[in-house]
Amino acid sequence: MDAIIEKWNDFFIRKGIDKTLREKYVDYIKVLVKNNVPIIFDFNHLRLLMGRSDLYFASVINSPENHYRSFKLKKRSGGFREILAPYPALLEMQYWIYGNILKKIPISSYCHGFACKKSIITNARIHLNQKELLKLDLKDFFPSIKINRIIYVFKSLGYTNQVAFYLASLCSYEGALPQGAPTSPYLSNIIAKQLDKRLIGLSQRYNLRYTRYADDLTFSGDSIPTKLLEYINEIVNSEGFTINLDKTRLYKKGGKRIVTGISVIGNELKLPKDYKRNLRQELHFIIKYGYESHIKKKKIRKVNYLDILLGKVNFWLSIEPSNKFALNARSQLLEIHKKYNL
Repeated sequence: MDAIIEKWNDFFIRKGIDKTLREKYVDYIKVLVKNNVPIIFDFNHLRLLMGRSDLYFASVINSPENHYRSFKLKKRSGGFREILAPYPALLEMQYWIYGNILKKIPISSYCHGFACKKSIITNARIHLNQKELLKLDLKDFFPSIKINRIIYVFKSLGYTNQVAFYLASLCSYEGALPQGAPTSPYLSNIIAKQLDKRLIGLSQRYNLRYTRYADDLTFSGDSIPTKLLEYINEIVNSEGFTINLDKTRLYKKGGKRIVTGISVIGNELKLPKDYKRNLRQELHFIIKYGYESHIKKKKIRKVNYLDILLGKVNFWLSIEPSNKFALNARSQLLEIHKKYNL
């Protein structure tokens, strides 16, 4: 740290910067070095670090909406989700922000979405073999996180108001987090850290388990009090989010229990029966009639169809690694893959 500050101090002296201003710069640098993030002084410094022209960089800062393409993906629950995909140049800049700044900021250990060594599997495993289960969904999670909260993330690291605004603008679309930018998931985890902390405290008070996977909140334990939802709602609202009441589910008896797409009934994770039944049927037709006959009969035009099936089977095995049907199916699909050089 001292060596870095000394180098910058020598640079300021060579540039003829007076002592008072030099001391302000050094104090600024100390905070950023302590937080292990890049030293950024202003607009020009940031654009040079990112290798962008003055004209392009100003365009992205002032009109980020012009640097995205929009498309829709069908939701499993019905309807569509708008995805805002940044164009390559902006995408590269966002990866720079993520790699050099965001991933150095700690998030809650109870957060399982877009977190190192965490997944839908680790999220679901926490809730195995629990008598009662409460599932909630945060409404419009990314769009509800506005640019002022994003600016605060960068300011909290020590950046000036202007630099924090530039960085936040590069991560925003129409003044909020865009669903599709690589910076959005981790920024949402950073911003939701206080929410997680308060919900952890609430769950511990009632001896419950708590996890969050992106916008999915899950609580489980021996007994979930009726008042809990009211307390959760108060905390969520005060943290700037909203619960989607239409997707709230409380399970007090046995039966189907799915957490982030995985069944948590009993003491072993399993794939939902519907998922396995549909996949079994598809694989049965391929084995019975042959791969070519199947895709012709079903009029399947996806060039990566076999890779999609392999992905589904591998997902099955990641949850149920010793399932004989899935192991056999993977072997057969790999043989077909090899035969057709797909």
